[in-house]
Amino acid sequence: MPIAFYSTPSFSKPILPNLELLSQKPKNMNMKKLPFLLLAILTLRCLKPISAACHVDDEAGLLAFKSGITADPSNKLSSWKPGTDCCAWTGINCLNNNRVTSLRLGGQPDQPNTFLSGKISPSLSKLKFLDGIYLQNLNLSGPFPDLLFGLPNLLFVYIEHTRLSGRIPDKIGNLTQLFSLSFYYNLFTGPIPSSISKLTRLSQLNLGGNLLTGSIPYGIKNLNSLNLFNLERNGLSGLIPDFFSSFSELRILRLSRNKFSGKIPASISALAPKLAYLELGHNALTGQIPDFLGNFKALDTLDLSYNGFSGIVPQRFVNLTKIFNLDLSHNYLTDPFPQLKVKGIESLDLSYNSFHLNQIPKWVTSSPIIYSLKLAKCGIKLKLEDWKPAETYFYDFIDLSENEITGSPIGLLNKTDFLVGFSAYGNKLKFNLESLRIVKTLKQLDLSRNLVFGKVPSGVSGLDRLNVSHNHLCGPIPATKFAASAFLGNDCLCGAPLAACK
Repeated sequence: MPIAFYSTPSFSKPILPNLELLSQKPKNMNMKKLPFLLLAILTLRCLKPISAACHVDDEAGLLAFKSGITADPSNKLSSWKPGTDCCAWTGINCLNNNRVTSLRLGGQPDQPNTFLSGKISPSLSKLKFLDGIYLQNLNLSGPFPDLLFGLPNLLFVYIEHTRLSGRIPDKIGNLTQLFSLSFYYNLFTGPIPSSISKLTRLSQLNLGGNLLTGSIPYGIKNLNSLNLFNLERNGLSGLIPDFFSSFSELRILRLSRNKFSGKIPASISALAPKLAYLELGHNALTGQIPDFLGNFKALDTLDLSYNGFSGIVPQRFVNLTKIFNLDLSHNYLTDPFPQLKVKGIESLDLSYNSFHLNQIPKWVTSSPIIYSLKLAKCGIKLKLEDWKPAETYFYDFIDLSENEITGSPIGLLNKTDFLVGFSAYGNKLKFNLESLRIVKTLKQLDLSRNLVFGKVPSGVSGLDRLNVSHNHLCGPIPATKFAASAFLGNDCLCGAPLAACK
């Protein structure tokens, strides 16, 4: 992505005469000319360098954009004032000819008061030298911004996490000069226009997070310069087209959370040299996981979760030595699971297949960087105290539910400082719940259907989700927001939301 630079024009400091010397009457001075000379000197004294204002069309277009904004709680556009240099306004970049070349405004997702609200003014089409629009995390509504078709120099469009809606028009194929097009997380509906296949200069196409339906246009195979192709989180359906041999530069392919069916197309094998992210989770894909995925030695993330894959995981997965994130959960995969040679896994989820792992894999236990481990219903049989992971400090999610695990998790959990969620329901864990150190980050705890005893500690009141039902807990329940179902089936718990203590 090119960066536009703005350089301030330089002004030479005027060399002024010495007033003290000029106040002395020179010989042969014509006294009639003296007032005119003094006037000229005073005029020079008053002259100051004036910053060159931006082009009148750019100023008009930007001020019209500001007028379409109905709420600016953080005063993001306070510097946008008529008659001032718009090249110095917040979010504006210019080139040396003082023409606006990029508009960049964004809010902070965790700070709603940084969002702008309103509509995108069509008057932005006055900015004829604009090559980049970056509007992200804003409450901007309205239809597809047709103003884009009036910007001949436009190369980069990132209008993300806004509220644009309606259909993407067929004439989007006219924007043949674009290098990047992202409408990530808007409310666009209808099909992906087939004319998008004309945008052959694109390196990034990101339409994820919308409400798009229909199939992927086959003509997208013409976009052979793509390095990012993202259609995740839509309502797209049908087969995934078998056209990936065209994409020699592709590094990121995200098609998760749609309704795609059928098998993983064979042409995806052509992506092996460079692909780093392959995300196909939450679809209706079937068949076996293809052997060729074991050739993806550059793979960082593989997500095949929540599909209908069956059979075994290919033995060639031992070649995936650089993978950091692997999610094969919620399929119909069976033993044996290959012994991977990963030096440092960050996130692993094998939950809810038909695996019988017996032990937590050694390449997981030895990982110094793991933060998320989910092995629910994976046929694990161990005493939890016997599991000695190389690193526990970074863990934020652990799910060992529905296995045959005994012992106590205290030694493990009390070494974690950033734990967000721990789930181990349906095991035979036996420990005093009051011994658990509840860190500030912890939000989810499910220990139901175990052999946990003691009292419910008051620290659970800060959790978002809790389930300690069907254990051997006793005593009064501290004040919490949880329903009775979180505490049912214990020996002698009492107090709201259960029956009053006697």
